[in-house]
Amino acid sequence: MRTLVMIAHPNMEQSIVNRMWKDALIHEAVDVVDLYKQYPDSQLDVSTEQARLLNYDAIVFQFPLYWYSSPPLLKQYLDEVLLFNYAYGPKGTKLQNKKFAIATTVGSLEADYSEEGSNHYTLETLLSPFIATFNYIGAHYQGYFAQYGTVNHATTAELAEGTKRYVEFV
Repeated sequence: MRTLVMIAHPNMEQSIVNRMWKDALIHEAVDVVDLYKQYPDSQLDVSTEQARLLNYDAIVFQFPLYWYSSPPLLKQYLDEVLLFNYAYGPKGTKLQNKKFAIATTVGSLEADYSEEGSNHYTLETLLSPFIATFNYIGAHYQGYFAQYGTVNHATTAELAEGTKRYVEFV
């Protein structure tokens, strides 16, 4: 099974965890596209991206959780690449039965992401627009991988263990 990881992190050079994940995936010979590096001007090449998606059985979107969503380039990517009669609509069957997953880094602790936590929403609830999108285009949602506490909480050992588990997830 061919897997592609689409990374959307606007500050990859400053990132610790997303960069660790990216380096580990490259080391494992997983195909990786860094959207912000590929498109620093945010001008997506839609036909290239559509063709790229066709070459893979599984696609993972990797991003830091930004204000309970994704960085803006990932939203733009979904809006501009998953078009009518490509991803949905009468002739929009190109991504049907492909596997899609999410990998996200979360600055605060896992306990904050519950109905009782400070955010009052679970991470799965916050990711539901992505899940709904995958369902709408006829893809198979494979779940998500999350590393919590990435800002001032997780130890180096916890981040290393999380990276190992992430590579296994992919």
